[in-house]
Amino acid sequence: MSEYIDNATRRKETVKNILRSLHQGRSVNEVKAEFSELLREVGSSEIAEIEQMLMNEGLPVSEIQNLCDVHVAAFRDGLDDQRPPETIPGHPLHTLRAENLVLLGLLDELQGYAAQLAEKADGKALYALRMGLERLAQFERHYLRKENLLFPFLEGYGFMGPSKVMWGIHDEIRADLSQLRALAADLSLNHRAKLVADFRTLETSLREMAYKEEKILFPTALEMLKEQDWLAVRDGEADFGYFMVEPGREWRAVTHDDLHPEWGRAQAAPDVNGPLPMSTGALNLEQINLMLTHLPVDITFVNEQDEVCFFSQTRERIFDRTAAIIGRKVQNCHPPQSVGRVQRILDDFRAGVRDTAEFWIPFGGKFVHIRYFALRDAQGCYRGTIEVTQYLAPLRALQGEKRLLDDLQPERN
Repeated sequence: MSEYIDNATRRKETVKNILRSLHQGRSVNEVKAEFSELLREVGSSEIAEIEQMLMNEGLPVSEIQNLCDVHVAAFRDGLDDQRPPETIPGHPLHTLRAENLVLLGLLDELQGYAAQLAEKADGKALYALRMGLERLAQFERHYLRKENLLFPFLEGYGFMGPSKVMWGIHDEIRADLSQLRALAADLSLNHRAKLVADFRTLETSLREMAYKEEKILFPTALEMLKEQDWLAVRDGEADFGYFMVEPGREWRAVTHDDLHPEWGRAQAAPDVNGPLPMSTGALNLEQINLMLTHLPVDITFVNEQDEVCFFSQTRERIFDRTAAIIGRKVQNCHPPQSVGRVQRILDDFRAGVRDTAEFWIPFGGKFVHIRYFALRDAQGCYRGTIEVTQYLAPLRALQGEKRLLDDLQPERN
């Protein structure tokens, strides 16, 4: 057994060195010529594990992101031979894979329109491509489910690579698609050559991401996550929606209650009626929850260990939140390009350099105000941060004054 472990360790070290040599400029063809047999034997979960090891050893995430396609190219012969994991309709991976199939079909269709545009200024082909890009924009739902449902559970098992590398690539795809849609909106065909070239770049990125999911992410996730994890992922899917598919109903996860029905009976329900003493007054749990869910702002609480402990579930949340983020490091809840700003705020709060930070941005067609507040106890010790987010457009539109309520019609939702 010790010999096997030693061999496995040496094997991983060899593969790590191969990847490092790619980062230092060695070509994929050179590496494949020298290590073809070894590279063909490396499995999907092993690739993911080795990339995680490289990040743990200090290789910048941005560098792995930039060379992600190169990594896949090195292992592609072996990955092509691997059969996709079997899943049942209704299982989250089955739904994600079904969406990828629809995506590839849509890309095939759009590729035809792009080819027509490459040959001549064809207004019908441009219109068809433009409408297809609008459908393609709905694939955002696929990425949001990965980021907000799947990635938190992988992080919980110490596997941070996808959320750091793939999320960064998602954002590149989002930016490219946004620019392409704007370009396609120009019906004059003045930018026909650029439109075709940019579409082909986007198409390659989308196809490569789908391949990475099929061959690396999904098999690895299936090995790591437990049935209860998949059940939680499934429960949160409806909050984000699906890309041109409907999940099946055949899959049903085995839960703790299925295995140990006595556990649910043994646990006493929390007392939601008893008042909890506050610094000014007392509220029970139901009242606290009602108050937080009816505030005209979204609130997220992060403790002193940078773990998300709570978010208010208001009627119309501004930023997506799911129960899967509870316990997740707040740094992992933001896209890679924002992590540096988030970390600086937290560092400043801990050091006592500042107590607040704020931003205002356009988001989803609305003007959003985001504020961070450091929480300190009576001794001045840092105890966490709250994020408060609010739509500002209605407040910015106010003019003059309003003092009376007599002319208001009651509003009930």
